[in-house]
Amino acid sequence: MTTSTPHFVQSYERLVDELLKQHALDEAMSRAVGGNYEHGGAIEADILTELGLTTGTSIVDLGCGSGRLSTALGGRFGTSIDYLGIDIVQSMLDYAAAKAPPTYRFVLNRDLGIPAPDETADFVVAFSVFTHLRTSETLTYLADAKRVLRPGGAVVFSFLTLPQHWRMLIGDLKGRLRGTLPHLVTYTQPRTIGRWARQLGFQLEQFNAPESIGHRIAVLRRS
Repeated sequence: MTTSTPHFVQSYERLVDELLKQHALDEAMSRAVGGNYEHGGAIEADILTELGLTTGTSIVDLGCGSGRLSTALGGRFGTSIDYLGIDIVQSMLDYAAAKAPPTYRFVLNRDLGIPAPDETADFVVAFSVFTHLRTSETLTYLADAKRVLRPGGAVVFSFLTLPQHWRMLIGDLKGRLRGTLPHLVTYTQPRTIGRWARQLGFQLEQFNAPESIGHRIAVLRRS
């Protein structure tokens, strides 16, 4: 783990602070995770259910934000799953916890690692997380996710590609030129994720994500 503060901490704290100044709490917390809070959470929950999340499942939600996924899972599974949400902004964790079942745990963590014991999770998920990290940071998280996963468990994460998300890239460039882009946006090709899987000892699974999620989804299975 690193002892220095990662670049994304200040950028996201700044983003959330600005949203809270400009909007009511619910709207700010929705915008902080990309908007469409309930719809987006339902899509993410659908993806995980299709991949096998069910009663008794243990899940680590890396970058849980304001709880879009935890709210959806709480509505479907209640306290029958073991849920750990991790984020870098305390106000978002507080909001997520207020909307979640009482057994769900939420932890502030700003290190490049996952605060969970070895082989205790069936899923480690990272929606809209690695899309804002440098490659070395993503690989650090993935290596630690392998440690946390039980045999047969999976890392599920979203990613952006080119040319599929070309319009998004153009918007990012314009925003950066205006000085209004609050954080890094990263684009990753599927063949690159295949290399990551081989290097880290995962099995890369094919998964067709619904177009409405706006990102592509990768599934790396621990043997």
